[in-house]
Amino acid sequence: MPKRVGPSRPHPSDMGTKATPMRWLLALLIGLIAAAGSGATANASTDRPIPVPEPPSVPSVPEIPDVTDFSGPDTQIPNPTPSAPEPIDANDQTATLGLELPDVTGDSSNVVVIILLLSVLSIAPSLLILMTSFTRIVIVMSLTRNALGIPQLPPQQVIVGLSIFLTMFVMGPTLQEMNEVALQPLMNDEITFTEAGEAAADPLREFMFDYTREPELALFLDASSTETPVTREEVPLTALIPAFVLSELKSAFIIGFIIFVPFMVLDLVVSAVLTSLGMMMLPPTFISLPLKLLLFILLDGWTLIIGTLLTSYQ
Repeated sequence: MPKRVGPSRPHPSDMGTKATPMRWLLALLIGLIAAAGSGATANASTDRPIPVPEPPSVPSVPEIPDVTDFSGPDTQIPNPTPSAPEPIDANDQTATLGLELPDVTGDSSNVVVIILLLSVLSIAPSLLILMTSFTRIVIVMSLTRNALGIPQLPPQQVIVGLSIFLTMFVMGPTLQEMNEVALQPLMNDEITFTEAGEAAADPLREFMFDYTREPELALFLDASSTETPVTREEVPLTALIPAFVLSELKSAFIIGFIIFVPFMVLDLVVSAVLTSLGMMMLPPTFISLPLKLLLFILLDGWTLIIGTLLTSYQ
């Protein structure tokens, strides 16, 4: 019997193999649908309003009663307005602070005396400097410093301090006499203040007369149109003091010139030597300054100058 030719029935194993891609597609479709559904659910959940918790309740503050409305029998409310200051008793000395001035309406001469004393005390340092040997000493020391070519050394404070001590040494006998005849009797209440001033002026007058030149004294006596005094006591201090100052200035410049001469000669010698050697660009002071210091040290200059000053007052 002949076989029927026609489409054959697929084998069950072959059907399973061919259906595998279809299963994958079906599973993928189901997964996409499930994902879309979950996304819609999430969006719906995000669109839902989030509940906000209510803030905690704040306790109410109890109302404070108005104090001004309270009017108790035992309660007194202070008055906020400041009270006026109490008047100060004029007789109460402890309640006032001030400077009590002396009563000057009684005697005006006391006021004049006080003013004159204050004026004299304000110019007393200048008068003491001009009426002593300080002028000559400080000028000689300053000229010596300039002659050495070092205007900054020694410092001005050293020059002034040394001059003060030398002045005290020179004026020692005069100051001792002033202490004996004026200061000690005044402290012991033996003489008055006016008598002490007159007694102290006598030793100082004698010192100025001893070192005042006659031409300078005659100059001021002639300028004052007064009669020529016979004794020293008749010479007024207004003519004696400036004459003494001029004499001190003249003596100081004479001593200063003598000090300048050797240093000036040394400068000339150094300049001539440098010029002969053709060293025109080298400053002469660069060589002469060490030589001046060496010469001053070898001659013991400070001792020589101070000894000359002290000898000039003997």
